[in-house]
Amino acid sequence: MSDINEMNVGPRWYVAHTYTGYENKVKASLEKIVENRGLEHLIYDIRIPVETTVETDGDEEKIIETKIMPGYVLVKMTMTDESWHAVRNISGVTGFVGPGSRPTPLSEQEVDDLNIEEKKVRSSFSVGDNVTIIDGLFEGYTGTVQNISEDFKTVTVLVKRGRRDMPVELEASKVKLDK
Repeated sequence: MSDINEMNVGPRWYVAHTYTGYENKVKASLEKIVENRGLEHLIYDIRIPVETTVETDGDEEKIIETKIMPGYVLVKMTMTDESWHAVRNISGVTGFVGPGSRPTPLSEQEVDDLNIEEKKVRSSFSVGDNVTIIDGLFEGYTGTVQNISEDFKTVTVLVKRGRRDMPVELEASKVKLDK
């Protein structure tokens, strides 16, 4: 059994180093190899990290994509000998990022920082539900959910303080649903 198969920890994001300017060619070649060899069960996604900006020139708007990491392609794959060889042997790929010949997957924090994957976040509560604040300045207070952000990261809770309701914006993790 090879060293690569022993590293298999399931689907993770890896960074393949390419010649600068070859990122799109490498991505297209890898997509074709995945399709032709039936490697969809090993290589799930291929991305080139880009930043999209809109420039206006008089009346015209141009959408410009700028590569955030020139010379790199992100590949979500299960690391096996077969998937390693499929990526490594594409023309334009010089290797994987990692010490020696050992590819190192990106950490969850790095994936979040690069905004590679959009996580589907579900909230256990909705607008109008009664909740208890479990952390922070208002810990122990109860209130009613008034608003939930689109990314489900923050909520606005109407907290009773005396005779008035006070809106408090909190991280969703600091609130739990009353049963």
